Amino acid sequence: MADEEIDDVDRAILYALQADARNTSSGDIAERTGTSDSTVRKRIQRLESEGVIKGYSASVDYQRSGYPLRMLLYCTASIPERGDLIPDILDIDGVISVQELVTGEQNLLVTAVGESDDDITPVAQELLDMGLTVADEVLVRSHETTPFGKFDTGDRP
Repeated sequence: MADEEIDDVDRAILYALQADARNTSSGDIAERTGTSDSTVRKRIQRLESEGVIKGYSASVDYQRSGYPLRMLLYCTASIPERGDLIPDILDIDGVISVQELVTGEQNLLVTAVGESDDDITPVAQELLDMGLTVADEVLVRSHETTPFGKFDTGDRP
């Protein structure tokens, strides 16, 4: 949790960065929020140092980049070790994300991409080799994201 309370300016910063971090300057955000450019830069630095902003990354269309299969693998791990397994799972070739689930029998959601089933099958095998149970596999057609609406303060032009 943040050391300081998240206010409307912070929320506007988070919304703008989620919408398009690459093409949004601190000056753009300052204009929208009625603050100064330096205030926005300091706020971004604070949000980064507090771990609210964990990093910046490209949103990749895996299908267009040659990896048309996106598979969700619902796994079960022992509760005490599920969080500790995440770094090892992320090291598996083809895995792009891991989510720790806190309800239900399946407690890890692993997302993997590949060119063909031959790329996904070894991912499932490595998960089994780690002692996980793969309870279900779901093939995803598309995946889109949007900025979290509660960060939108309505100050945008």
